[in-house]
Amino acid sequence: MSTLAITHASVVPITADPFEGTLVVTDGRISALGPDVEVPADAEVVDAGGRWLLPGFVDAHTHLGVHEEGEGWSGDDTNEMTDPVTAQVRALDAIYPGDTGFADALEGGVTTVGVNPGSGNVIGGLCVAIHTVGRTVDEMVLRHPVGVKAATGENPKRVYGEQKKMPSTRLGVAAVLREAFVAADNYRRRQRNAEGAGTTFDARDLKLEALVSVLEREIPWRQHSHRADDIATAVRIADEFGYQLVIDHGTEAHLVADVLAERGIPVLIGPLLTSRSKVELRNRSTANPGRLARAGVEISIITDHPVVPIHFLVHQATFAVKAGLDRDTALRSITIHPARALGLEDRVGSLEVGKLGDVVLWSGDPLDVMQHADRVWVQGREAHTRETA
Repeated sequence: MSTLAITHASVVPITADPFEGTLVVTDGRISALGPDVEVPADAEVVDAGGRWLLPGFVDAHTHLGVHEEGEGWSGDDTNEMTDPVTAQVRALDAIYPGDTGFADALEGGVTTVGVNPGSGNVIGGLCVAIHTVGRTVDEMVLRHPVGVKAATGENPKRVYGEQKKMPSTRLGVAAVLREAFVAADNYRRRQRNAEGAGTTFDARDLKLEALVSVLEREIPWRQHSHRADDIATAVRIADEFGYQLVIDHGTEAHLVADVLAERGIPVLIGPLLTSRSKVELRNRSTANPGRLARAGVEISIITDHPVVPIHFLVHQATFAVKAGLDRDTALRSITIHPARALGLEDRVGSLEVGKLGDVVLWSGDPLDVMQHADRVWVQGREAHTRETA
């Protein structure tokens, strides 16, 4: 049995009040925390010296490991742009754990990420949640799948418009989405009819199986949407087919925040530190997370790595606070909220007994851009130590 005890820490559990005290991790999970915790005799003891202890950060929307940095086309596996509907492809199968972005993630205190296919297709494929350390992706997986990635707006209409194929317009994108879900619903009906008749269903289709899992609400529909009209289309189609919708990016989500809040649709907002490189981004602002949160929308801040480098996740939260976001909500937007979006809120995103020992010792308040992630543990094992001159 391995035991880690971090003592004399300024502990920020996220889902409970901060305190000065100790956190204990036993065999990879948090076994005790509080101001008066007894340190086990066999524990490896780390004296925090008053430094801040938080859960590892969570970024629910990245392309970490599937869009390798500095590798050009040979390391870019984000989009299988040969068919507008590729629900059957899996980000899991293209992740390279040696991507330099994983070391950057740990440097920035990010221990859990959602890795998505890209937005070149109307339906891009299956997303996965992983830890940011491991030899193989199989060791790193926390949950698979965590959603199906889809896209509205400029990207798919540009990709297929240039190929002189459908969809080349927003109305074409919506039609492709509806046709895919009708096909999946028909497939589901055939499966049920076969089961009811006691016969073998021998017409498996991986693409339609992925879409059926969305219709059955086993996993959410992760809709890449920037503009308010595209978000409204995403909500409209979700209402028609009854699946669980998550808005990814949501640049103009604040313009329809009441609609999203009423339906309980979360927004994974970002990237925030980018240029307004296309029409969809003209209303990009670090004030938008605060606007959404004040309207009652649950937000998670995302980097879309490598669009914004993964270790700048916390800096985006800092800039959002500077622009009006409540600081407690800012910390939740990079911890427990994205954990919930990935279906991992029972394992990561806060410091609680029974959760994984993914903890980060900061030199001070992580929302202060001058502070550092000094040490990072994933499941109680040290994964990063900051080098000092």
